[in-house]
Amino acid sequence: MKTQTITLEKGKTTGYCIDLGKAPLLIILAKKGYVMCGYLNMNAANKLGDIAGKVTGVKTFDDMLNADVVEVSENAKLAGLKEGMNAKDFLNALL
Repeated sequence: MKTQTITLEKGKTTGYCIDLGKAPLLIILAKKGYVMCGYLNMNAANKLGDIAGKVTGVKTFDDMLNADVVEVSENAKLAGLKEGMNAKDFLNALL
């Protein structure tokens, strides 16, 4: 697994990458929640009460930061986060 510190406008996040062959499993973790790639399951995030957003079609952390969030957890909705937000803006809101 590879880790990378990612500096955003409001602070630092940590990116985690596991190379699975055809596509990597990616997650960027902020203080209050995270953005995940399409490998991960929003139902599980909801069950755990996480604040999460999902982006798809990404292969790098830069891809993730430039992507729009396609799905958000219930607790993300309660925090005012929405589908269609840029992932970087989503993460900044979680710092």
